[in-house]
Order: sequence, then structure tokens, then C-alpha cells
Amino acid sequence: MYGWRGRLGLIVPSSNTTMEMELHGYLPEGVSLHTSRMPLRNVTEEELVKMGSLAVESAKLLRDAGVELILYGCTSGSFIGGKDYEKEIEAKIEDEVKIPVISTSTAVIEALKILDAQSILVVTPYTDEINQREKEFLEANEFEVLDIRGLGIEDNLKIGRLEPYEAYRLAKASFMDEADAIFISCTNWRTFEIIEALEEDLGVPVVTSNQASLWLALREMDVMEKIPELGRLFVEY
Repeated sequence: MYGWRGRLGLIVPSSNTTMEMELHGYLPEGVSLHTSRMPLRNVTEEELVKMGSLAVESAKLLRDAGVELILYGCTSGSFIGGKDYEKEIEAKIEDEVKIPVISTSTAVIEALKILDAQSILVVTPYTDEINQREKEFLEANEFEVLDIRGLGIEDNLKIGRLEPYEAYRLAKASFMDEADAIFISCTNWRTFEIIEALEEDLGVPVVTSNQASLWLALREMDVMEKIPELGRLFVEY
């Protein structure tokens, strides 16, 4: 039986071509992944809010697969409404499907906290408008955002075509000694290959949207796998 150790349900934007592939590549033996999608083409505030209103219907389909946990796999889609927006989405889905729910934004917050990262650098593929919303969200959760840099991309399919080295180079160019950690935001930006190298080269923990999502999801399912390739978060906690 697939999922004898745990079945994870994942909801992603319809144009996300990265998150499923990254998670599939690092799932521990016995954990299965089952995916549903929500309509979104462009990473804009209007489309993200509209997408969130359709999350319950996507979650109902995952309930039919007997999943034990549902992951709302979109960073911008879970912070766009400000502080506690991610909790509102989680509660709305849980109330309807009666299955525990976490979001990527929740996972990122928990990862940064457990790494004792107070002052952070953030790199994203987003526009300035979405970056401002993310900065406000992180600051409302008591993190100091030393700098946030984006690539100005709205088209989510274009984000999915970005190479991991582009995340590495942007993070390295943004680095300053005061930073406790670097956060690479967006579940559609491929990052798993560069986490270990970036931590070694800069000497601080690296958190990415998909890495944090997988880390928290597995721990919520009591699967305490260590995955050294995914950085300090997966080795020490």
C-alpha cells in the first residue's frame, strides 16, 4: 500500500510545476503524496485572494484519498491577507474536511523560529507589490527583514522555469553579516539542489518554501526523517 507510513495531501496553484516534483524527490520511504490544484496563472494579489476562496473544494477531493494531513502549498497565497491569514485558511479548510491543515507560511514561520532566526534576508521571484506584503507579514510575526529582493515576475509558469542557481546567486548577492538566516520564498522556485551549498558558503541556515513545507508536514505526521541535503533544518530539528 502506498502511504503506509503516512499520506500527505497537497494543494497547489494550477500553474505550479515545481513543488510536487521537489517533494516527491525527497519523500521518505512509506510516505505518499496526493495532489489537488487551485486556479492561478499570475502571482498577483487579486488572483491569490481569489485562489484562496477555492481551497475548500480542492481539499474535499484530497479527503477522498484518505490523506492524514493537508498542506496548502503556496507561500504568497498564504500570507497575502496579512498576519493570521494563513491560520484563517487552515481553519476554513479544517472545519470543512475535518483533516489537519498546515500552510507553507506556517511552515516557514516555524522553521525560522526553531532556527532562532530573528534577522533575516528574503529573496523571491515576486513583484515589489507582493514583496511588500511578504515583508509586512514577516514583520507582523516579529521577524526583522533586513532586505527583501525579488525578480519582478508575475507569470507563475515563468517562475517555475527558473533554475536553482538563480536562487543561489540572488541569495549570495543579498547576504549581509547581520543575517541570522536566508529565506528563499515561493513553492514554484526550485531550490533543493542549492540549500546545502548556500549554507556552507554563507555560514547561516537557509529556509526555502518547499523545504520548510516538507519539514513541518513530516513532523506533523510523526515522520522524523533526517535529510542532510536539505540543510540544517532537516539535520538538527
